[in-house]
This record gives sequence, C-alpha cells and structure tokens, in this order.
Amino acid sequence: MILSKNLHFNKAAFILVLLGSIVYIILHLREDIIGVTNPSFIAFVLLALALVIALGFEFINGFHDTANAVATVIYSNSLPPIVAVIWSGLWNFLGVLCSSGAVAFTIVSLLPVELVLKVGSEAGFSMVFALLLAAVIWNLVTWFFGIPNSSSHTLIGSILGVGVMNQILMGNNRASGVDWGQAIQVFKALVFSPLAGFTIAFLGMFLLKNFLPIPSFHKVPEEGKPPPWPIRLLLILTCTGVSFSHGSNDGQKGMGLIMLILIGTVPTAYALNNAVPSNQVEQFTRKAIIINQILQNYNRSSNLLTLDQSRIILTKTIQSNIILSDTIPAIRMMLQSIQQDVNNKETFKQIPVEHQANLRNDLYLIEQNLVHFTKVTQLSSQQKEVFNQFEKEIITAIQFIPPWVKVVIAIALGLGTMVGWKRVVVTVGKKIGKHEMSYGQGAVAETVAMTMIQMGNQFHMPISTTHVVTSAVAGTALANGSGIQWKTIRNMGMAWILTLPVSILLSATLFWIFLKLF
Repeated sequence: MILSKNLHFNKAAFILVLLGSIVYIILHLREDIIGVTNPSFIAFVLLALALVIALGFEFINGFHDTANAVATVIYSNSLPPIVAVIWSGLWNFLGVLCSSGAVAFTIVSLLPVELVLKVGSEAGFSMVFALLLAAVIWNLVTWFFGIPNSSSHTLIGSILGVGVMNQILMGNNRASGVDWGQAIQVFKALVFSPLAGFTIAFLGMFLLKNFLPIPSFHKVPEEGKPPPWPIRLLLILTCTGVSFSHGSNDGQKGMGLIMLILIGTVPTAYALNNAVPSNQVEQFTRKAIIINQILQNYNRSSNLLTLDQSRIILTKTIQSNIILSDTIPAIRMMLQSIQQDVNNKETFKQIPVEHQANLRNDLYLIEQNLVHFTKVTQLSSQQKEVFNQFEKEIITAIQFIPPWVKVVIAIALGLGTMVGWKRVVVTVGKKIGKHEMSYGQGAVAETVAMTMIQMGNQFHMPISTTHVVTSAVAGTALANGSGIQWKTIRNMGMAWILTLPVSILLSATLFWIFLKLF
C-alpha cells in the first residue's frame, strides 16, 4: 500500500514539474521574443520541436549519467531512492546554474563553420535535428539493455557524423567537415578520464584497505539497512559532489544545442548578449580599433575587399585552417564594419535587430580567425594580451546562456533520473565487481569521479560521468580483491567502441534524409 502511494506521488510530482517547466519555458520565450521579433508560424513549430528533442536528450542523459551519481547512496541504503533522486537533482540544478558555458561551446565548435553561421537555414535545422535524434536513439538503445553508455560520447559522435556527411555532400572546396584538431582534444579527455579514473580509484582503494582497515567501511550493504552514520554521511557527500560536478559539466552540452536552436529560429532575440554592460561595450569598440592598427603591420595584401567577400575569405580560412593571403585585410574590413555597428551604443540591444544576426556571425568569424592568427604569428607579450582580451570580449558577446535555459536543462536531467535510475544502480552496484560493492568502494569511486569531472571543467572539456564512475568502480573492485565481472566490462567496452561509429552513421544518415525533406 505504501509503495503504491509513493508511486502515485512520484507520478504526480513528475507531471507537475513537467507542466510547470513547459509553462516556464513559454513565459520566458515570450518575454525574450515579444517586441523584438515576429517569427513565422513555421519558425515557432521548428523551435518547439527542436526544444522538445534537445530537452529529451537531456532527459535521457539523466537515465545514463545522472543516475551514476545516486547509484552508491541508493545501493548502500544511505538515502531512500526518491530522496536520493531529489537531492541529486537539486545539486545537479545548482551545478548547471554555476557552470560557465565554456564546455557547451567547446562541443559546438566541433560543428562545420558554415552550418553554425547559417543555423537558421534548411541545412542548419537538418544538422540540429540529425545530431539530436541520433544521440537520443543510441542512448535509448543502450539504456534499454542496462549498459552504462556515455551521452557525451554519443553526442560527439553525432556531431562528427554531421560534419563528415556535410563534407561528402558539398565537397572539400565548398564546405568544412570535422575540425579534427579540436575533435582530438575532446577525445583525449574522453579516453584519458576513464583510464585515470580506474588507476586513481585502484590506488585509492588499495591505500584505504591497507592503511584504514575499518571493518564497517569495507562491508557490503545489508538489504534495507543503512550504513553507520559516518559512512552514510560520507556517501551522501560524495553523491552531492558528483551530482554538482555532473550538472556543471554534462548539463552544458544541452545548453550549447539549445542556444544553437534559439539563435537559428529567433536570432534577433538571442544572437547577442544584451546583458553586457555599457562600459564593456565601450572597451570592446576601443580594442577593435587597437587590433585593427596592429593588424595593419601584418597586412601583405593591397586588395580592397567588400564585407561579403571578407566573410567568404574568413569562412574559408577556418575551413582550411590556413591563413590566406587576404585573411588579414578581411579581418580588418570586418573590424571596421563592427566598429560602425557598435560605435556609440551603450548595449548590444541598441543595435538594430536586422543587423544583430549578421553581427553575431561576423564576431564569430573574427574570433576564430584571431585565435588562429595569434597561434601562427610572432607577437609581443603586450600584443598577445590585447588579442586575448578582445577574444574574451567577443566570447562574452556571443557565447552566453540565459538563466532560464540552465534551469530547464537541470529539470530535464532531474526528471530523467527519476524515471531511469534503477537499471544503472543495479549495474554499478552488482554487475561490475564479482562481489557486491562495499561502502568504501562507493566512496572512493565517487570521490575520484567528482575530481575528474571538475578537472574537465577547468580545461573546458566534456567528461563522461558514466565512464568515469564505472571505471572507478572497476578499479576499486580490483584493488579490493573481489575481481571484476568481465562480461559487464566487455558489454560496456563494446558500447564504448560501437558508440562512435553507430552515432556517426546514424547522424550522417539522418542529416542526409533531413536535407532532402527540408
């Protein structure tokens, strides 16, 4: 009877939060859009559909990654499932709110430049729908079979699939594919983190077992019985740390995608960060003049370029990753145009709405080109500092996340955890080691996971909570002498190996289909 009441309460709470979230999104969209733009009915439909799929991805992400944060406290009976899920959801929420958004735009930077610039076009919508649906499909398949798969890994594979298909369809000379330099950096983080998690957790558990041989700490949970209060408190604290860290890293992936959707459908409301204060806008204009003067010393071309020609050249520079003969005059032309748009404006909001989308794209092109220019050019330390400051101010202007986007991402993660936590908890608790996970193993594994995710935040790199937690649990199982269930490890390894090619193939195929449909 009590179980039935709890089930009905959980369903009612789930529905109330879901309905409240929908109302919350509608109100904030209306507030941002009203008086700024008048999108068509089709744009509203595409916006709604894309938001549903993006939040669906984060909801399913809750099945996989967020559930790892509550696995130890539920499995060890430290907290009842519903309390653990709510507690984890709260700290995920706080982690998302405290995140910088840098990881979100690291993910977005993997996309082909021309699709990012024209995200509101047919190809842009095809890109967004293809990569989101591919990630959702593979996440659901792996969750159904109870395999802890990485949502980060899946999303990155989906992005690569779009890039590869874009280059196949358009040809090398007309389109960019995958930024393999950036992709390799992301893959290094995804590969290094679980290996490091396994090694550090193994060493941590080995030291704990040999230098802190407290019997109760190394016990296996008894059914329905919570651990002693010091151990219980420790497990709750590690769950809290992983939940906060997960929100601050994993939640950002959905943020970046939602911002792409918003910029594509209602660019006049979301193209530029209208919250930038007037003194920063003034500094931005002044630094643009200084950058233009510095670039004059490196200008080896006498060509006079139009604004449209400059955009084409800067796009080709990003695609080829080579400074072209006209790259510097193109940057200078764009800087002069931006000075005219921004000059004497107190905020970006005062820029005419019909110019905002183009200005955002121009700033994106300049920032990407300046980053490459500073890497291949010998500059004085003072010049480098000016360039770095200007690049940061461009990022502030175009790479921003409205607070309501963070809120709905956090809610989607929490709701997903409420629905899908059981399969992952069973896998983490019983199916990685040959013996059930002890209290000490849970504490060590989650401490290591929390640390690895925070390191990822520092370097603006996506980290898979699933891979880090499960590899850390495997490391503790080996150090504890209980051994590993190789069948589970093999299944997880197969999911890891298959995720990339399957998600690439899925997203590439869907991208091709949607291009035909749109």
